[in-house]
Amino acid sequence: MSSRRGILIKYNLLYLVLIAIGVFFICKIIYFQFFYDKELIDNALKTTKAYTSIEPRRGDIYSSDGKLLVTSIAYYEVGMDPNSDAITQKIFNENLDSLSLCLSQLLPDKTKQQYRSELIKARDSGSRYYRFSFNLSYTDFKKMSNFPLLRKGRLKGGFIYQKTYRRENLFGELAKRTLGTQPTDRAKGVGLEDSFNEELEGVEGYTINERIAGNLWMPIEDAQYIEPKDGLDLITTINIELQDIVETALIKQLTKYEASFGTAVVMDVKTGKVLAIANKELNSNGEYVEKTNHAVAYAIDPGSTFKLVSAIIALEDGYVTPDDIIDTGDGSEKISYKTVKDTKKGGYGAISFQRAIEVSSNVAIAKVVYENYKLQPLKFYKGIERLNLTEPLGVSIKGETKPTVNIPYQGTWSGISLVQMSMGYELQITPLQILAFYNAIANNGKFVKPLFAEALADKGKIVKYFEPEVLNEQICSPKTLSQVQKMLVGVVEEGTARNIKSENYQIAGKTGTAQMNYGRDSLQRGYHASFVGYFPADNPEYSCIVSIYEPKNAYYGGSVSAPVFKEIADKIYSLSPKYYKSSAEEELAYSLPSVKKGCKQETSNVFKWLNYEVDIKDVNQTKWITGVYKGDDIVKLNPVSFSDNTKVPDVRNMGLKDAVVILEDCGLSTQVVGRGRIYRQVPEAGSDLRKGDKIILYLCE
Repeated sequence: MSSRRGILIKYNLLYLVLIAIGVFFICKIIYFQFFYDKELIDNALKTTKAYTSIEPRRGDIYSSDGKLLVTSIAYYEVGMDPNSDAITQKIFNENLDSLSLCLSQLLPDKTKQQYRSELIKARDSGSRYYRFSFNLSYTDFKKMSNFPLLRKGRLKGGFIYQKTYRRENLFGELAKRTLGTQPTDRAKGVGLEDSFNEELEGVEGYTINERIAGNLWMPIEDAQYIEPKDGLDLITTINIELQDIVETALIKQLTKYEASFGTAVVMDVKTGKVLAIANKELNSNGEYVEKTNHAVAYAIDPGSTFKLVSAIIALEDGYVTPDDIIDTGDGSEKISYKTVKDTKKGGYGAISFQRAIEVSSNVAIAKVVYENYKLQPLKFYKGIERLNLTEPLGVSIKGETKPTVNIPYQGTWSGISLVQMSMGYELQITPLQILAFYNAIANNGKFVKPLFAEALADKGKIVKYFEPEVLNEQICSPKTLSQVQKMLVGVVEEGTARNIKSENYQIAGKTGTAQMNYGRDSLQRGYHASFVGYFPADNPEYSCIVSIYEPKNAYYGGSVSAPVFKEIADKIYSLSPKYYKSSAEEELAYSLPSVKKGCKQETSNVFKWLNYEVDIKDVNQTKWITGVYKGDDIVKLNPVSFSDNTKVPDVRNMGLKDAVVILEDCGLSTQVVGRGRIYRQVPEAGSDLRKGDKIILYLCE
């Protein structure tokens, strides 16, 4: 019995030991799960450190005339570590009320009491971060930096902040699509922001941050720090005053004709600099906004503006001259197996090739091209190729569409392709590519690439210039060039754009009217009205294209787009004093501005600014002049002397500033009545002069 009892006791003891071991492991698991692991994680979070990038300041974008177009505005996320080691309870209590008051005054979305109670709650809960704002301006950030407790900095005052930048267009919608947006992780960039992103974005800096409770990161003071390198500034070719003129004129016409969208571009003829570029389209709210860069990316059948390409090719190949007569009949003729029609009822009859371009005769152009190239269409295509219209321009803005030009015997080529192409169909070309071609005609045959950027600068110092790039030194012979230049003048003087003829300067250009989606039955039909040209025609400085798509109630380029060109050109002309001389040079003696008696040098400077040649050799010994006269094509100044110190000088018809200088040099004091120029003085001119006397000057407008 005792033996069985002993065995039973041993089994019971073993059973208890096993239970104890099981309980031990269960307790250990519970400890690891809920206590030990949490402690390890918390410790890891408290001690983890990492390199953190510091965002550089993105470079600014400027207009060619020095105006800031796009910049990065600094904003700050700001907060406080209420449990910073250096903030004792006494320090916290002493600064709490004043800090809460300052916060409520700067950030009034909460009252002083709300800030006070939330700061107390954050400290009592052991929080290491209480956020004040995530969108604080630099000015307000500087104010907050001087608040009680926060002015002590991060370690002693618990002040935590993180600077970020927000990109802002300072001129709103002006050239918005061309300036573009920078690329991000979520979206692709567009425009100049994207094209010059590498130069604008700069180089990130680095610092070491530590992770604190709440999984928040704070920079470690005195840790390794690599300064970020700010981005370069981009100086564009855009003239903001001209940009405003172009956009205003374009929107006015788009609104008038309820068009779907439109574009207008102005270039400097010699350099190819794009001085203004507007792209406007109708949004769902009925507003015209910048959304798509149609000038660069939208390729479409150009229509009649392409007829000049046909003309140059035929002239160069010797198949036609400007004086050759083409019989257009009654304005309707079957060429190949297509019936070609002119817009004039009854047709133009027999007209010269020069006149055919002026009135934009479809029949005449199609006959010349088809009759001479029907057996050698590839020769016509090669002519287009020589004029740089089969390849993209390669401009700095991304997204340029490659021209699509029908190649003989390939793809969609048919028996009427040659006829269609001669009139600007069966090929798709962007407005900017058409403008660059016409700009070459204005530039005596030199084809330059459109330029959107002038330079890159670092803190005001130019580090890289973008020079004009010539794509073709001579697109055609000087003889052909002279002939087509005359044709383009004729379009405005006596042709389809005579409604924009100017009395002050001469415009050269070509109208264009094209049916959109021509030959594509499944797509909605519409019209594309355009005008492209340059001015002044005798010495071209500016080229411009205006394209308006899907206008209502009218669709001809001469009536829809040409007036926009004229408005832009007129305003450029009005802003350029140099044109005044050329427009009235033969009447110089009668058109000189009225001139008051006054300072010789200032008067001379004004005339030079107006582009008049000034001869001052006859007035070298005097400071003052009394008027001007015209010599041999030179403006000459009339001298006047105030050397007689015994008589009161005659200061009538002078400006007040100059008169006071003269009178005070004579020892006289002045009293002024009215405003404008001096029309009367007391005592009168020629009276005996006594130093110290007062002279009364009466002024009128």
